[in-house]
Amino acid sequence: MNPSELQRVKAEICRKSFYAFVEEFWPEVSASEFVSNWHIHVFCEELAILAERVGKNLPKEYDLIVNVPPGTTKTIIFSIMFPAWCWTNWHWMRFITASYSSPLSLESAEYSRDLVRSDRFIGLFPNITIKSDKDTKGNFRVQMKDEQGVIRLGGNRYSTSVGGTLTGFHGHINIVDDPLNPAQAASDTELKTARNWMDRTLSTRKVDKRVTPTVLIMQRLSEGDPSGHWLSKKKKNLRHICLPGEIREYMDSLAPPELKKHYIDDLLDPTRMGWDVLEEMKADLGQYGYSGQVGQSPFPIGGGIFKIDQFKISDGIPNYSRVIGAVRYWDKAGTDAADNAMSAFTAGVLMFKLRDGNYFIADVVRGQWSAGKREAIIRQTAEIDRALYDSQAGSKHWLSRYYQVWTEQEPGSGGKESAENTIRNLAGFVVRADKVTGDKIIRAGPYAVQVENGNVIIKAASWTTEFIAEHEKAPTGMWKDQWDAAAGAFNKLSMIKFAGTWGR
Repeated sequence: MNPSELQRVKAEICRKSFYAFVEEFWPEVSASEFVSNWHIHVFCEELAILAERVGKNLPKEYDLIVNVPPGTTKTIIFSIMFPAWCWTNWHWMRFITASYSSPLSLESAEYSRDLVRSDRFIGLFPNITIKSDKDTKGNFRVQMKDEQGVIRLGGNRYSTSVGGTLTGFHGHINIVDDPLNPAQAASDTELKTARNWMDRTLSTRKVDKRVTPTVLIMQRLSEGDPSGHWLSKKKKNLRHICLPGEIREYMDSLAPPELKKHYIDDLLDPTRMGWDVLEEMKADLGQYGYSGQVGQSPFPIGGGIFKIDQFKISDGIPNYSRVIGAVRYWDKAGTDAADNAMSAFTAGVLMFKLRDGNYFIADVVRGQWSAGKREAIIRQTAEIDRALYDSQAGSKHWLSRYYQVWTEQEPGSGGKESAENTIRNLAGFVVRADKVTGDKIIRAGPYAVQVENGNVIIKAASWTTEFIAEHEKAPTGMWKDQWDAAAGAFNKLSMIKFAGTWGR
């Protein structure tokens, strides 16, 4: 076989097999030797199936979520090589690609552009070139020379950051690679920005909404990250591939479960990520980072900051002679919207401090309410507390001696105004604003210590299971209102020095 025939055969093999393309062009994107593993075959097959349907203009069967640890070649396969391979088959395809930062997104685009410019690519696919007057990292276009020598305009790759502009751009395939920086995973603002951008911006940027699929590749970072958000919708046209770095502890994360047969010694990739490497990653990342980035579970094994197995459950409430303090603490939602499942919750936790040093959670009121309805419920709850607990204590003076209402006051003028409204609303009760500072996790530390030492008792009620579940997922769970309110109540009760006396 002469050299030209060899090139033609090699080009045809690469065109038909995305995996063969990855093997052939690996040296153009990485200085390291190509080391295969079964998950690379899985990725290549999934992407090829997805692209074939788009190439034939068939309705998409699903959008694709892939959760996989860092260092598993995901960016090279999904963000760098996949668009280039598609152009060898369908020169007209357009791509929108995004990452959590513009530099990261542009770096992948640059590698992809350099791949198409490389001598190796030109040698196998000389008819595919980059249009000279449309050649920037952030937005470059390819063109094809047909058999008659006619130049035909091809597709393009537009790269942006999550939250960035997409006006005027539409993709045949949209790819989001790492929409969140791991350091941003605990930020409600960053999580909301990523979710909203994917829901409201990227979802509208499709050449044909009937055909265009979206591919999301990331590590699991929190319950409310874009993967968790998509999965919570329980859409039927969603395929989820989740590959934890090890399944000795994270078998529950694996999806689909039949992929277990590929794991060797419970490891996804023994060559790149053996047990020695994972132990080092665990030491570096900590329990939260390791669970999310390696285990693909946003919740550490055995629980996070709250050791929920140490909670005690009681069918009744303690005799009031044992109570030396009572706080109903409100963690109020920062927004008034109550018309969708992603709206923030307001939670009011009633906690008693007992003479024996234990803390008893007697009631939780929680909901997604408008500002007006929220204030009405806060007032109503205080009146119910007074009527119920004074009557059961046998003294209408019990509440005035032991019971206080606290409301969290967020920083800024808006937080101050909201707290002042609640104080006015609760005229006749002992009510104070808690000017919170610092991180929620740090503020919850003293309460978490009491939980871990078995000093927190919870009343068995309709709200108990959900209350404990939120604690289990802290601090990376979708919701933080109940454990934040419980921590606030504990911190106020811990100021009590002896019965009937509040520390200042």
